Amino acid sequence: MSTAALPPSSLGRIVRGSGPGLLLAHGAGGGIQPNYGPILDGLSERHTVIGPDYPGTGRTARVSAPLTLDGLADELVATAVEEGLESFAIAGYSMGGPLAIRAATRHPERVTALVLTASFAQPNPRFLLAVRLWQELLRAGELERLAEFLFLIGIGAPALDEIRQDDLDAALKATAATIPSGTPEHLDLIERIDVRNDLPKIHAPTLVISTTYDSLVTPFHHRELADGIQGARQAEIATGHLPFVERPEEWLTLISGFLDGVRS
Repeated sequence: MSTAALPPSSLGRIVRGSGPGLLLAHGAGGGIQPNYGPILDGLSERHTVIGPDYPGTGRTARVSAPLTLDGLADELVATAVEEGLESFAIAGYSMGGPLAIRAATRHPERVTALVLTASFAQPNPRFLLAVRLWQELLRAGELERLAEFLFLIGIGAPALDEIRQDDLDAALKATAATIPSGTPEHLDLIERIDVRNDLPKIHAPTLVISTTYDSLVTPFHHRELADGIQGARQAEIATGHLPFVERPEEWLTLISGFLDGVRS
């Protein structure tokens, strides 16, 4: 049974499709549309998709209080329940992974499966170094430099090596202009995340998708998740931290195939 009551959700959300429930948990400094937009149509063909935006992203206003893992996980679950889903799978990308894990341990009767992509249980010193540089560039208002940094650690080297200069310049400009206002609170939460003790408590079928060229959340973290969750399946996708940019169709196939298998 749930170990926590559900609060009302203040999160803006998208609701699409029909069929078994699928709750999406996006990454820090992202949003449902930026992180899942390229695969939303595919996911909603066979699922009722609920996509909440965290505070300071997309459809949700920024908040002044620090975010907490328990509080945000509960709000994500509450959003799905408010939209009529009593049980659902959760797809967590990047920071959405530990949020999905915490949701599954606090509300195990509601979570039917987990898909964790480019995700982690706790940031190690290497990951924290990147997060703190990200925070410093934000505080300094160096948004163009921040966009350059995010591309270097976010896009896999094979994809970035092949990009044309004009395309890169346009993408950097767009990234600098669309950094969500709530990103500082998201990064602050990353520094405090630790769900390592949650991993053995996960009983829902789980797929861990490793982004093999990831320079932000490296495969070290993906292995830790897969090793810590009993019976977790593993898959790889040859991208950096942004599979929705580099190989969205392949990412969609992995998620949909796993969830179809769980249902059957």
